[in-house]
Amino acid sequence: MTLRAVVKGVGHYLPERVVPNSEFVALVDTSDEWIRSRSGIERRHFAAEGETTSDLAAHAARAALADAGLEPADIDAIVVATSTPDLTFPSAATMVQAKLGMTNGFAFDVQAVCAGFVFALSNANAMIVSGQAKRVLVIGAETFSRLMDWSDRSTCVLFGDGAGALVLEAQEGEGTAADRGILALDLNSDGRYRDLLYVDGGPSTGTTGHLRMEGKEVFRHAVEKLAETAHTALAKAGLSGEDVDWIVPHQANIRIIEATAKRMHVPMERVVVTVQDHGNTSAASIPLAMSVGRARGQIREGDLIVAEAIGGGLAWGSVVLRW
Repeated sequence: MTLRAVVKGVGHYLPERVVPNSEFVALVDTSDEWIRSRSGIERRHFAAEGETTSDLAAHAARAALADAGLEPADIDAIVVATSTPDLTFPSAATMVQAKLGMTNGFAFDVQAVCAGFVFALSNANAMIVSGQAKRVLVIGAETFSRLMDWSDRSTCVLFGDGAGALVLEAQEGEGTAADRGILALDLNSDGRYRDLLYVDGGPSTGTTGHLRMEGKEVFRHAVEKLAETAHTALAKAGLSGEDVDWIVPHQANIRIIEATAKRMHVPMERVVVTVQDHGNTSAASIPLAMSVGRARGQIREGDLIVAEAIGGGLAWGSVVLRW
């Protein structure tokens, strides 16, 4: 028998404020058509004043716990993937722990920008298969609207705020690709490409800073690396693109999503797409899309899912799991 990290529950949260593309026309030289044609984004959500990343994460966590039929006391660990924590420290995860009223277990953050949720899943999976934890709450949550340079039309129109969460539970499997749960992971990074996507602030500068991106170069690396990491993870599980029921990609840009699916030989009908409604929510985008896909009736128990993402670092990776 093989111990697997199986999805027990899923949930998400979006701030109330919906920001359509038309709101950017007064800020920068852009249009709804320009934004849609280049990114596929039609609208996104922005957090309210005083609404923090840990607030969003806690809402998503409660939704995932309710879906799993569990209470906070049933959870052994919380892992939050975020690049926009409330404070430099303590971790957003410990703040979520407190907001849930959870006094047991432990909590920590993972920072790998848009690839953060895949890295967080890897940590959670390792804790479960090693026996360190039985149930882990894995959350992706971001308030990227607070990192935007509102004079830069190439970036400020792309990002949104939100959170998504999964409850992973240890269950025994047969050790085959037919098992439910996480079957394989692939993680990568290459710090030589730091300047392609970064925030020009932090403790060393004494400022929060703004997001900076070389869009064309990030696009090129994304298309190449996302398909490659997905194929690598599938091969580790003894599977191929033909076995995939759903790709749940990082929701950054519809053209990247389409190009990656094509390279994987998976039709767009088998890709969960939410970028039009949420924009790029960084580490929140994959769990948010999983929750929405589940609510739509797209993702069902037993389906084989591939999730892949790339973000600043550059850091990228993928996970293969059976729902």
